[in-house]
Amino acid sequence: MLHENTKVSENGKGRTGQAKRGFRAARKIRRGGHAAPKVSLYDEVTAQIIAQLEDGIFPWVKPWNSGNAVTGLPRNAISGRHYSGINILILWGAVIDGGYPSQDWLTFRQALAAGGCVRKGEKGRTIFYADRFTPDDDRKEQGNGDAGNSDAPRSIPFLKRFTVFNAAQCDGLPEKLTAEPAPLPQRELHDQAEGLIAASTADFRTGGTKAFYNVGTDFVQVPPQSAFTHQIDYYRTALHELGHWTGHKTRLGRDQSGNFGTALYAREELCAELASAFLCATLGIVPTVRHADYLGSWLAVLRQDNRAIFKAASQASKAADYLLGFTDQVPFRSECAA
Repeated sequence: MLHENTKVSENGKGRTGQAKRGFRAARKIRRGGHAAPKVSLYDEVTAQIIAQLEDGIFPWVKPWNSGNAVTGLPRNAISGRHYSGINILILWGAVIDGGYPSQDWLTFRQALAAGGCVRKGEKGRTIFYADRFTPDDDRKEQGNGDAGNSDAPRSIPFLKRFTVFNAAQCDGLPEKLTAEPAPLPQRELHDQAEGLIAASTADFRTGGTKAFYNVGTDFVQVPPQSAFTHQIDYYRTALHELGHWTGHKTRLGRDQSGNFGTALYAREELCAELASAFLCATLGIVPTVRHADYLGSWLAVLRQDNRAIFKAASQASKAADYLLGFTDQVPFRSECAA
C-alpha cells in the first residue's frame, strides 16, 4: 500500500517540487541560463521519470499498452545497435509521447546520409553518453613518474548530449530502415525464455506460492506456470528473479544487503524490474509491471537522488547483458548516436 504522500495522481497533477525544479532548470539551460550543465542533465531526466510515474505511467511498460509500438529495444536505425541504460527509458518514453510505431532512431545527419530527411517541425529527443576522462595535467604528472606523488590521476565523469529522431519522424528513408520485423510466434517466445533460464545455470526451482531470489543460498524460486493466470507472466516473473540472481557477489556484485522497506532494497528492486523489462523486450515478450506496489519507494529514491535512475538503468542493462551472454541472443551493445 502506498503512503498518502506517494499516491499516484489520477488527473496528472500534483508534481513534486523536485520535478518542477528539474523542468525549470532544463528550461533555463535552453534559454541560455547559468544552471550547472552536469547537474541539470540528471535533474532533467529524473524529473521526467518522476512525472511519468506520478501519472501512473511506467516507461518500461506503456509503449506496448498503447498498441502502437512493436515490442523491442530502441536501436540505432543505421548501425542496428541497441541503446542501453537510461537511454532505453528515455526513448521508450518518447515512443509513449509520440505514439510512434518504430523503435528505430537516428540523428539528423544520419537521416540525410541515408537519403531521407527529418520532417520540418519535428522535435528530436535528447539521449546521453556517459564516460570518464583524465585531465591533461594529471596525465603528464603520471607520465613523469613523480615518486613523491602517490595519488592516482583523477578520472572525472561526464555526460554528453545527442539528439535523435524516430524513424517515423523522417521521410524518404530506405524501406529497410522503416520496415518492422514480424513478431515472433508465441510458442517460440516461450522456447527462448526457457532456453535462457536453462542456459543461465542458475539454481532455478519451481514450486510454492511465492517468487523470490534467496541471496544467502543463491537460488531462484517461482511458482509453477500453471499457478499464473496468464502463462506468459511465469516468464516475466522468472526474468525478474534472474535479474536479482545476477547481482550475487560472484557475478555482478551489487549490494543486496538492504532489508525490505529500505532505500537500498528499493534500488535493487528497481534494477531487477528494469532488467526484466529489457530482457522481455529482447525476447519479444511484452513487458509488464510485476511489482507496482514498490512505486512509492521508487519515487522516494528518485526524489532523493537525481542519479538513481541512471544507475538503476545502467545496472539493469549489465544484468540483461550477463544473462543474454549465456544464449545466442545478441547482447546489449551501447549505442548513443553513431
